[in-house]
Parts: sequence; structure tokens; C-alpha cells
Amino acid sequence: MVRLLIKRGDETQFLFETTCPVPLSELIAQLVKIHNGRLQVERLCDEIKQLASHGVTMAPNMQGLTDEQIEDLHLVDEWADRCQPSGGAVDRKDPVGRRTGQAPNDKMAEVLKRTAEEAASAVSRKQAEANMCLTEIMIQDALDKLRGATMIVYPMGLPPHDPIRMEFSDNVEEAVAGTQASLSILEESTTQLWWAGKELQKDKTLRDFIGRNEKTKIIAKLQKKGQGPPGREPVVTEDEKKKMMAYAYKRQEEIKKLEEAADDSHLNSPWADPQMLQRQFQGVGNISWRPK
Repeated sequence: MVRLLIKRGDETQFLFETTCPVPLSELIAQLVKIHNGRLQVERLCDEIKQLASHGVTMAPNMQGLTDEQIEDLHLVDEWADRCQPSGGAVDRKDPVGRRTGQAPNDKMAEVLKRTAEEAASAVSRKQAEANMCLTEIMIQDALDKLRGATMIVYPMGLPPHDPIRMEFSDNVEEAVAGTQASLSILEESTTQLWWAGKELQKDKTLRDFIGRNEKTKIIAKLQKKGQGPPGREPVVTEDEKKKMMAYAYKRQEEIKKLEEAADDSHLNSPWADPQMLQRQFQGVGNISWRPK
């Protein structure tokens, strides 16, 4: 099986396993789906941790307002009372003013946080460092666990404006609209795959570019159409660069010690003069030949 280390820019995203004869149009579709799925899991993990700490999201027209402003404007969040966590709510005010502050109790909050950490670990970039490949099944499994944990803690569901509910309803575009996260989402029709400074054309197969060796491992980059070719991989990796710098410093210190050990300036000292004893016996020591 061919292994592709997928990057965006200089950041490693995930490791993917495929075959040489696979059509590149099919491969790019799979990579885009996994890439977007990873981002969705990461967004959900962040939101679920906030859910565990400060409860559900407030109505859009109430977010960012102080309690006094909400009272003066006579605003009421009709979903706050409907969407109560299992086991009762605990007051934990959201300093940002984005969530209601009616958080689940410690036991239920731990369920959400633990599940979020497990899901984030399953799709982490560290999986690629550990030589673990990411699949669509793993992405879906992480999403199912997050959905299950949310349903356990909030059996009555979440408000329709809550980003967690919108993510689970496949309404991703609305959930990320106007945020930085929307810039990272890829579309199959506008995504290109690059390797070795070349764009892998969708009307060809992977074998047309890398050959027939199924034990090949390459570094490929996903790029949006129109952004031009991505930067090439550095000849020396960051780890190799650190090792080279450490070796150079160590070598420099060793050379300094050798230079100190080979210093012969002490030969000019009186105690190192081989004729000193003879001159003392003859009484001709400390004679100055300069005229007074």
C-alpha cells in the first residue's frame, strides 16, 4: 500500500493509505473528506469542552450582552429552560457572554470532556508521527462518540442555533460562517494535490506519477485552486537541523578545550627556563644589558 503524508502548507495533517492504480479524482475526494472531517472533529471538541464548562449557546441576539443589558432590552432565551443538562445545572458564568452559564454538573461535564479528548486524540497530527493512518471510518467513529456523549448529557437536545447541533446536522457552512475555520474547509472541485513540485492531474492515476511500487511513501500537499504551487519541502527537517546545531556546538566546545590544552605560553615563564639553575649557580641571574 502507498502511504501519503498529507500536508497543508508546512503543517502535517494526517497519514493516508491507498494503492497505485487509484484514480486521482477519487483519491482527492477521499483526502478532502478526511481533511474536512478532521477539522469538524476538532471544532466539535472545542465547542463540547465549552459546553461542559458553561452550558449551551445563548440566542444570537443575546450573545455578548451583560445581564443588565438583557434585562433592559427585555430579552428572553426560550431555549435556555428547555435544554437543561441531565442531573441538573450548575452556575458557571461564561466570561465571554456566549453561553448561558447553566453548565452540567461535574460528573456529566467529565463525560463530555473525556469524550472530547479521546476524539481529538484519534484525529490528532500526532497519529501521523506515530505512523498511524487516518480513515473515514475513524472520523465517523469520533463523530458518533461525540454525538453520543452530547445526547447522554443533554437528552432534550441542544438549541437550533448551537454550533454543536448545526455540526451534527451537517449544516457545517452555517456553523462556521464568518469564522476563521471557514477558510480551512476544502471543496472537492477546487482542491488540487501536489507532489514533488507537480500538480497531480485528476484525469490520471497515482501510478502515472509515482510508478508501480506499492511500498512507496510520499509527502503530498492539498492546495486550493488558484493559490499556485505550495512551497517545496526543506532539504533538512527541523529535527535534523536541531541535531546538526547541537553537534556543531559540541564540536566547537571540544576544539576550545583542545586549544587550551595545547597552549605553550607557559614556556616564557622563568620557572620553565632550562638555563635558570645554571645562571643561579654562576651568579649571573637578573642581569640587565640595557645601559643605565
